[in-house]
Amino acid sequence: MEKKLLQVGRLVPSSVTLLSVATKEKQDAMTASAMFVSEDPPLLVISVAKNIVSHDLIEKAGEFVLNVASTNQVKLAKQLGFTHGRELDKFKKFRISKGKASKIKSPLIKGSFANIECRVITSLSAANYIVYLAEVVAYKVDSKLTPIAWYQNRYFPLKEAIH
Repeated sequence: MEKKLLQVGRLVPSSVTLLSVATKEKQDAMTASAMFVSEDPPLLVISVAKNIVSHDLIEKAGEFVLNVASTNQVKLAKQLGFTHGRELDKFKKFRISKGKASKIKSPLIKGSFANIECRVITSLSAANYIVYLAEVVAYKVDSKLTPIAWYQNRYFPLKEAIH
């Protein structure tokens, strides 16, 4: 593919979420972008590379948490985005504080602007990724924190609205 085309993803501002997922045997976290699909029912979509452990865990668990990253989690978002490995426990390596979800078994990541508990409805194979459509089953928000967005390979705080 033409190298210039590979940069197009950086032109679309996107959410920064820290996806967390667990089974009885293993847990993982990764940086992901989520896209809003529907309000009623509340549906979101994410994509996960087929070759990483988060994919395997989502396939087994059928669920995940989208933790909307806050301004104090930029370093963690970068770490989770660049760190891969099947034998690595990212929760331990990066000292990620976990919370208990209310409707699913996967853990929440504390310090996030929002924790959105999701159950997978269906998935679609697309190149080297699986695109998951998921229904939100519970969420909580810490309105004292500020969420962040990603644009042109940089992070930006989402503080004030343009009216």
